[in-house]
Amino acid sequence: MFQGASSLSLDAKGRLSVPTRYRDVLVATAGGQLTLTKHPDGCLMVFPRPEWEKFRERIAQLPMDAQWWKRIFMGSAMDVDMDGTGRALVSPELRQAAGLTRDVLLLGMGPHFELWDKATYEAKEAEAKQAGMPESFKGFVF
Repeated sequence: MFQGASSLSLDAKGRLSVPTRYRDVLVATAGGQLTLTKHPDGCLMVFPRPEWEKFRERIAQLPMDAQWWKRIFMGSAMDVDMDGTGRALVSPELRQAAGLTRDVLLLGMGPHFELWDKATYEAKEAEAKQAGMPESFKGFVF
């Protein structure tokens, strides 16, 4: 399970250097194989390949009224391998879809990661804080 935030920079070729604290786990559990796809909130989801396969199976089972979302998730999915130094290439199409330029934020979200343009994430986080806690958190004790 992945958690935490890492501020990173994409290199000139669009490669993401996976933080060291995740590399060993990703190599051990997924052979360094990742799958990237679009997220409905405007970021990218980064899955270790075995987790992607589980997610893909769930998406494939959705009814026909979800066909466009099936296309969005599966049609934009890109399989990548981490190189020997722990870098993974983010395709130009996916970088453009998520508005990724140089400064990015990698968020551990349990079984997968989210990859955000840093400024976009900060703006959306500020909006969420301004809007207050959703109803589902009202009974949650901190």
